[in-house]
Amino acid sequence: MGEPSLLDAALKAVRLCESLGGEGEAYASRVRTVSATIENDQIVRAKTFREEGLGFRFFLQGRMGFAYTSRLTVEGVEETVRRALKLARVSQPLEGWRGLPSPESYPEAQETYDGEIAEAEVGKAVSLASEMLGEALSLDRRVKVSDGGVSLIYVQRALANSLHVEAEDKGTWAHCHLSTLAKEGFETTPSCFEFNHSRRLKLEAGWVGREAARMALSALGAGKAEGGRACIVLGQQALLSLLSYTLVPALKAENVQRGRSPLRGRMGERIASTLLTLTDDGLLPGGLNTSSFDDEGTPSRRTSLIERGVLRGFLYDHYRACRDGVESTGNAFRASYASTPTIEPSNLVVEPSNLSPEGLLAEISYGFYVPYVQGAHSSNPESGEFSVVAAPVWLIRDGSLVKPIRSLMLAGTIYELLEKISGVASNLRMVDSLVAPWIRVEDVRIVG
Repeated sequence: MGEPSLLDAALKAVRLCESLGGEGEAYASRVRTVSATIENDQIVRAKTFREEGLGFRFFLQGRMGFAYTSRLTVEGVEETVRRALKLARVSQPLEGWRGLPSPESYPEAQETYDGEIAEAEVGKAVSLASEMLGEALSLDRRVKVSDGGVSLIYVQRALANSLHVEAEDKGTWAHCHLSTLAKEGFETTPSCFEFNHSRRLKLEAGWVGREAARMALSALGAGKAEGGRACIVLGQQALLSLLSYTLVPALKAENVQRGRSPLRGRMGERIASTLLTLTDDGLLPGGLNTSSFDDEGTPSRRTSLIERGVLRGFLYDHYRACRDGVESTGNAFRASYASTPTIEPSNLVVEPSNLSPEGLLAEISYGFYVPYVQGAHSSNPESGEFSVVAAPVWLIRDGSLVKPIRSLMLAGTIYELLEKISGVASNLRMVDSLVAPWIRVEDVRIVG
């Protein structure tokens, strides 16, 4: 006997809700993950993890109650709907509630499923982890691996609501990452990190191992740098960290409507360098967050956020879109069946130029290459202020990376930083929700 249908469970929940006098929305998911974990130069764990469940939102005269279950039996679903009803009866009405999304046709999501990942056993994850670890440790005896891992993930999801939305899909993900450091004499480098993501089983595990080791070795012999102001080149990981805790919250309609975004009332104004064009593309082929529909059943789409420095749009779910009288951008996201939707970007894409990374560096007489930063989570999203540590970084002299610097502190606001973008490279790379090239920024405040 096969696994119970997620869509059938969702539809049963909705029908029961309607029989109890309400409107409802059911979201069900099933996740299978095989993984291998690396710690201190060895593989320490390998496992298969399965999880399934259903979350239900019960709407009663504009009031909402939410409950969830990991039991997709008839009894489990019925109990969940009734718990959601009890919570709806005692909750406050949602201001500006206009109902649930209506049925629409869904576009096709491309390059989001690989049967090899869906059927992969734990041995595959171990094999990839061994390849990655072996390549790192064999490069040089001074290299040490602190942590890393491989995950192969298969997800099924289904959604149904009282307005006859019925949607289901499946997707796969493959991830590998490795953190390394190098030791020589009494010197130990800061941790260096490399990774690869894909929706297909095309992980470059060996390359990740070699590159993580190479970066750690290149960080040996690090010096110090003086404070002041300097040009920096942000790698994709550093850019993701900064944007995630400063600009992205300001682009969410919920924060705009609550007056918590400095971008409120600035639609059509220039907020960044004319070199910056940023879109949210829920249909990007092979994107990590690409799908036919979001987690409320709204069709995925491409949304212009910043065009040549000018603010063009915000990210919406259905509720916030109704409050502003606009269409949802398809950015409702659930961390799992046990959570209600929030607004999150799908695939943020920074438009590249034709300028090579070498060309981007060539115009710098003095500056720093910053591959990643720490502490971005303490940024202030309402002002865009940040103060982060970059470790390690590389000094740029006359267009070349000349030596490692152990650490720097970067400070400022994201809007000052975006205004001072002086170059965008061509080397697009996918890093979680961001697809971007290197970005060159002038006159950034540096603390040595």
